[in-house]
Amino acid sequence: MSFSSFQLPASHPLALYGWDTDWEAEFAPYAEQGLLPGRVVRVDRGLCDVVTPAGVIRADTEFVVPRDPMKVVCTGDWVAVDPEGDDPRYVRTLLPRRTAFVRSTSSKRSEGQVLATNIDYVVICVSLALELDLGRIERFLALAMSCSSGEALLHKSALSWESGAQPLGVLTKADLVPDAATLGHLVQDVEKTAPGVPVLPVSSSAGEGLDVLAAVLSGGTSVLLGQSGAGKSTLANVLIGEDVMDVRAARDVDGKGRHTTTTRNLLALPGGGVLIDTPGLRGVGLWDAETGVGQVFSEIEELAADCRFHDCAHEAEPGCAVLAALDSGVLPERRLASYRKLLRENQRIVAKTDARVRAEIRRDWKRKGAEGRAAMDAKRGRWH
Repeated sequence: MSFSSFQLPASHPLALYGWDTDWEAEFAPYAEQGLLPGRVVRVDRGLCDVVTPAGVIRADTEFVVPRDPMKVVCTGDWVAVDPEGDDPRYVRTLLPRRTAFVRSTSSKRSEGQVLATNIDYVVICVSLALELDLGRIERFLALAMSCSSGEALLHKSALSWESGAQPLGVLTKADLVPDAATLGHLVQDVEKTAPGVPVLPVSSSAGEGLDVLAAVLSGGTSVLLGQSGAGKSTLANVLIGEDVMDVRAARDVDGKGRHTTTTRNLLALPGGGVLIDTPGLRGVGLWDAETGVGQVFSEIEELAADCRFHDCAHEAEPGCAVLAALDSGVLPERRLASYRKLLRENQRIVAKTDARVRAEIRRDWKRKGAEGRAAMDAKRGRWH
């Protein structure tokens, strides 16, 4: 594994929260106005907690309420706030985001929801107390690999994780797996599902794997993602070294947890780095994640390059390298089905705001409808 690291001016009071020379340069014009730099550690109903050189303050976001829901103040943002002595304090401006983790709010709406900003690692927590749901892991990874830069958000096109945030798979509750061989097979299954993504089994109760994880996370800002009951809050408490997050036991019947974390919280780790814990995600809607889907299913994308037709849909076309790999057993059927499903879902999301994509979908429906009618006519002996 190779991981990047911050270049921190250690003497700065915000160094523990990720302040570096680039942020200092971005903030310079606001420093001249007498404003204070700070990082948002929590947002709640128009108010936010901001850590500044003068300590944690409560500030109102009234002056930076945008029409675009993608630009609302979010946990992880760097901001300029009123100086000490002002009452009430206000957030005056939002510094440009380096990265943003976004999901679709609902299948019936076109808005995206920003979950965390300025992050370096997306830590996908998967509980080993339940049978692995590889399809859900692929979905989380597609979102993680589409973690966009601030510039990309303006154009609504996702960046690759090589230039945005890096995903990391963490298999929690590893102590519940009976033997090392079984645990090794589970890790391999997830690694095959996530090509090129590091996968680390950990146990918060037994302390297994935590030193390696802490060393990785010390290199920047990380966000914990996963379903309720995946052990995110427990993991956060262990990494921080104290019980700062509420924890409840998962249900025995299905291993699912309850939403003990209801807001996104930014916490400094004692060994370096910053951690953002998020509420458990029941719905994981894709948001402009075509690039992420392509990277999660990189072997399918590589096979597609050898198809006879450049616009091959991998359904019934002659000379399709993807279908050939499926027939030979090289490509698992479950993997191709998951790839198709995520691409279709992402296309529907993009179509809500892109007329060209909507037109393509309508043409595809008409083509498939015509093919279906022709097949039915041929079966019944009616020829046009």
